[in-house]
Amino acid sequence: MMTALAIALSCVFLPLGLAKIAAVPFMRQAAAHLGMSPGHYRVIGALEIAGAAGLLLGLASTPLGVAAAIGLALLMTAAAVVHLRHGDPPARAVPAAALALAAAAYAVAAG
Repeated sequence: MMTALAIALSCVFLPLGLAKIAAVPFMRQAAAHLGMSPGHYRVIGALEIAGAAGLLLGLASTPLGVAAAIGLALLMTAAAVVHLRHGDPPARAVPAAALALAAAAYAVAAG
């Protein structure tokens, strides 16, 4: 179960992080909508990729996986807050909140 969750979360965060780093049009639009520079969005993408890698490496080293999951949970909590503070409808914050909960659940269950 924990392996499947780590892989599923990695499969979500890796392409999102790569898209942010590559500054694909959809991600550039999202960054502009939130008032973020492309450089700032690239940093977020790098953190998402690092978190995804940490989850996968955590399959061999539990503390690393737990640390990665905590980092991703914090990152996604911040994303949900940014959407709400920006005036987006709550539904725009739901994906980030759900990912934060999934990452937190992994950290608790694996730790």
